[in-house]
Amino acid sequence: MSPEPLLQVEGLVKRFGGFRALDGVSFHLNPGEVLGLVGPNGSGKTTCINVICGLYAPDGGSVRYAGRSIGGQKSHHLVKTGINRTFQSPKPFLSLTVRENVEVAAHNGNPRPGFDVDALLALLELDRYSGRPAAELNSAQQKTLDLARAMATEPRLLLVDELAAGLNPAELSRMADRLRALADGGMALLIVEHLMGFIDKVTDRVVVMAAGKEFFGGTLADATRDPEVIRVFLGGGHHG
Repeated sequence: MSPEPLLQVEGLVKRFGGFRALDGVSFHLNPGEVLGLVGPNGSGKTTCINVICGLYAPDGGSVRYAGRSIGGQKSHHLVKTGINRTFQSPKPFLSLTVRENVEVAAHNGNPRPGFDVDALLALLELDRYSGRPAAELNSAQQKTLDLARAMATEPRLLLVDELAAGLNPAELSRMADRLRALADGGMALLIVEHLMGFIDKVTDRVVVMAAGKEFFGGTLADATRDPEVIRVFLGGGHHG
């Protein structure tokens, strides 16, 4: 019998007025696995992450983490249970140093005794900027700091929202390697991303979404051969 998934999403619904941003989404994620959420803009990918991490309460369906229902619980509580996320647009404490930003995150999480901030900064190649205000970092460095802040809480489940956007090819390759290393260490990762090359390098499986529903689950290679996936992404015969 296979072990219970770390994350189980069943029939998830989220409404904004009369609009169903999520309309019955279901998928699961196991420890040590990287699952990609892909689909056109407006398909509900970020909304899904926002519900899982507690920014939004679900309007239907269920979110279970480590066997417990967590739908509607607040983000600051979920961080202490082992769930954290990165954001499309990082918002570090600009006046604090890089190291102080990570220390604040670690304090608000649930790190083990002896957690080493400096080792984390070195791992993400942020150690050289440790004493500099976050305001002085460029966009790619701020995204890496956002990842460091999430990792400082030592999550079992990491939700990654368009971390690759704006990174150059070398930065993309390093970021992909870092995320794969986290999964190899047993962390579960749910990744929202538009860059298919990055998704291909990082994920074990993908869930393809459109109009708030999931309609394909499997490997990215299989997705790219699926006629319905091609139709949704290319708009019914519009190529290019």
